[in-house]
Amino acid sequence: MADDFNDQALMDKIVSLCKRRGFVFPSSEIYGGFNGFWDYGPYGARMKRAIEALWWHEMVETRDNVEGLDSTIIANPTIWKASGHLDQFSDLMTDCRQCKSRYRVDQMEDPTTCPNCGSKDLTEPREFNLMMKTFVGPVFDEDHVAYLRAETCQPIFVDFHSVRVATRQKLPFGVAQIGKAFRNEINPRNFTFRSREFTQMEMEFFCDGEKGMEWFEYWKAERIRYYREKLGFDDSNMRIYVHEKLAHYAKAAIDIEVKFPFGWGELEGVHHRGTWDLSRHSEFSGQDLQYFDHDNGRKFMPTVIETSVGLDRTMLAILAKSYDEDSAATKKEGMDEDVRVVLHLPPMVAPIQVAVLPQSKKLNENAYALYKDVDRFFRSEYDDTGSIGKRYRRQDEIGTPFCVTFDFDSLNDNAVTVRNRDTMLQERVGVTQLRSYLEEKIGM
Repeated sequence: MADDFNDQALMDKIVSLCKRRGFVFPSSEIYGGFNGFWDYGPYGARMKRAIEALWWHEMVETRDNVEGLDSTIIANPTIWKASGHLDQFSDLMTDCRQCKSRYRVDQMEDPTTCPNCGSKDLTEPREFNLMMKTFVGPVFDEDHVAYLRAETCQPIFVDFHSVRVATRQKLPFGVAQIGKAFRNEINPRNFTFRSREFTQMEMEFFCDGEKGMEWFEYWKAERIRYYREKLGFDDSNMRIYVHEKLAHYAKAAIDIEVKFPFGWGELEGVHHRGTWDLSRHSEFSGQDLQYFDHDNGRKFMPTVIETSVGLDRTMLAILAKSYDEDSAATKKEGMDEDVRVVLHLPPMVAPIQVAVLPQSKKLNENAYALYKDVDRFFRSEYDDTGSIGKRYRRQDEIGTPFCVTFDFDSLNDNAVTVRNRDTMLQERVGVTQLRSYLEEKIGM
């Protein structure tokens, strides 16, 4: 497939499925929606939490040299002055005087022509700051202005010493955080890819500058491995973009890009940020944020290697990669539908990992008891409505990798039939072996 592809039909199908099956809804929909804001429904919330848990486990729980943080969304506004956001965090925008549409200049193919109506009567490009402003306290004036955080990394830099002292960590070590961020985007677009409210998963790794490039290469390799081994991306839908033009403080930067229905898009960045961040906050706060190495008596400002990924973009990328329509499958299972819609979600992040289905409602009591047992170990769902085939199709559409059917034979042989979403093969498994069987298949 060409690099400049644009599959709007696929995007429309994903958006429709997300609404129909309770993954993602437009925020405030009964009031006409609110552009750039999205609500995650029951399945979407489960999947989102699963991705968070997978990232957190990979970045924090399995490592001795990375700590966790959960900071506030609103902080002292001087933080954003020190970081440069108040002075430099802006886009050029232009308005069409004819149709009143507003655009980011860097997203226009022809910055002299309105993409909507074709008019050339556009305003001069002007700076538009992306910080979302609010007020803290009883008076709405400039003395009480604050900002919703534009990224989750700045509080990590500000809390660097507090975390280090509390955990007795020595360099090198990292601090990770998952949380909301806000950007007053001029033109939110492409579903959840570019929103005004979104969730970031970031890790800042503090090290000696002499080892900075070594750690940059380490984290670059680790993050690529994560997408390949944990989420199933490969060379057909993932590529690495190496930045040649760098920020003045940076030494290296790469983007991990994946293929979305609208084209290639950035999913995660890995950046060598040098000593810029801690130096700026040290300057603006008046606090010495240098690190003293007792082993060699050196005092220095730590270098930072950053990994930063959008959770909403990760979920959209997985949905786009996983969406499939299989016409042959409908005949294989004797269904009347023309096509089977299925999400081939990685089992570790599927909102429902196991569905328990009684063959008949006469078996509800036994099947439900099995479901309650399975639900202790896996994200599970119980479904007894409609034919078994239609129940399979519902589970296929939300990406459930395994359906467990409790039938009349189960009463005698204490076994169940496990259907694999991807192969559609069915296997008889003893109830006492079911947990270990599913754990092995899911990769837990």
